[in-house]
Amino acid sequence: MTRRNSSLGFLGRFGRSEDLRQLDAALRAADLHPAQVPEGVKLTVVNLMKDQWPHEEPPAEAYPPVGRFFAYCLIGPDLFREANGEQALTDAERRLEMALDREESFDAQLVLLALHSKLISPKVVAKYDLSAE
Repeated sequence: MTRRNSSLGFLGRFGRSEDLRQLDAALRAADLHPAQVPEGVKLTVVNLMKDQWPHEEPPAEAYPPVGRFFAYCLIGPDLFREANGEQALTDAERRLEMALDREESFDAQLVLLALHSKLISPKVVAKYDLSAE
């Protein structure tokens, strides 16, 4: 199967691609408004997801966990806990700790994207002593 390209839409005539709409919904569900994430960053997230499913489109159920984890990286532990609960916070922090051990993993790439785009929460940076060197 050939992978579809993502589309931001054009002048309101052509709609956003389904992958970007699903990511927007996942971010919104994690209490991060999609407008707070630049379109280029969202395109990179969906392209990283497509790399995880090289022969097919990422399944719909893949977007919510990615949205929650990326939202954690951007809004930090306090706001994330308030919006998503203690269990979601524990899951996100466990994923980040595992990403630090596996520098080539998908989650590590998401953390690096948040760092390089300068969107990452200062609290997350401080808690995990992160740097983009």
